[in-house]
Amino acid sequence: MSKNGMATKIHTRIRTDPFTATYELVAKELGRGKFAVVKKCIDKATGKQYAAKFLRKRRKGEDCRMDVFNEIAVLESAKSNPYVVALHEVYETNTEIILVLECAAGGEIFNQCVADNDEAFTEKDVIRLARQILTGVAFLHRNNVVHLDLKPQNILLTSARPLGDIRIVDFGLSRHMDSITEVREILGTPEYVAPEILNYEPISTATDMWSIGVLTYVMLTGESPFLGDNKQETFLNISQVNVDYSQDTFEGISSLAIDFIKSLLVKNPRKRATAEECLDHPWLNLLPHPHSHPHLHSTSASSLDEPETSQSESEPESPAPSPDLDLIESYLTCPGQDTQQPFHLRLMSVQRKENSVITSSFEL
Repeated sequence: MSKNGMATKIHTRIRTDPFTATYELVAKELGRGKFAVVKKCIDKATGKQYAAKFLRKRRKGEDCRMDVFNEIAVLESAKSNPYVVALHEVYETNTEIILVLECAAGGEIFNQCVADNDEAFTEKDVIRLARQILTGVAFLHRNNVVHLDLKPQNILLTSARPLGDIRIVDFGLSRHMDSITEVREILGTPEYVAPEILNYEPISTATDMWSIGVLTYVMLTGESPFLGDNKQETFLNISQVNVDYSQDTFEGISSLAIDFIKSLLVKNPRKRATAEECLDHPWLNLLPHPHSHPHLHSTSASSLDEPETSQSESEPESPAPSPDLDLIESYLTCPGQDTQQPFHLRLMSVQRKENSVITSSFEL
């Protein structure tokens, strides 16, 4: 493992024969990011559908093959995790590496987060999906992997109607942690990054837990807790943990749900609940959680004691429609209030420490 938490040793055989000899690409594009595109494909021999993630090997003039190997290594380590997208096989061309991934048909949970009331998640839905997300993340954390980009666009559903199970996708920013090496990087998606990312403090499994707190807030309310009019305001809200827990925002949502979110949106990473602790939280245990992954037919957030039934299938890795950031871009023009000055100074320290990486993004 390299010093920045990137794993470069993989076990999957890389095929160099023509991808199109085995798979037929379907016209539908499932997702697109800065350096990748995901398309649906069909195995010509079996007729089975997959998601093919095409990753460029050179990015901004640099060889990024090892970055792709890191993503492959994470997927390999999570092979027995039912809530992480499955890697089927890998191809390499002169310009790209292609990951053939399990294809889930339900799309991103983001779609339900911003849906109208009739199609939005109920609290019972969120409890079931949050348990699955946390079960998947707890597995990653036990294997010393942090995702670092958990958000609604990176949680897919095996089926939208009826509501299926989740698949965690897009491990392009993931890192392996150990007890010896500290990893400090500025990466993530602005609304979901933890305060320690902005402070250029060590990354840990707690960094993911902050993102899960934001994710749960969005799933329950349809609102993004820290989103400002610009990145600077968003980062200031994160730094100051400015969160609206008002009755208007959480109308019809249980107080246990709010308590759950509060256990994660804690500035000090050492005081945040772990994934295992979250799974024991009373809110996530309001519903039975049998080994079959139940689908909840409830349409009322208040009736949290009704029986459940289940459904399952499987899906892909989809780069988010909202911007994925390898770096958090420029935001160094703080208004002059005293409460904002420490934030400005911390960002200045990030610029100094990572001068070679992000100075060009700043307007000083």
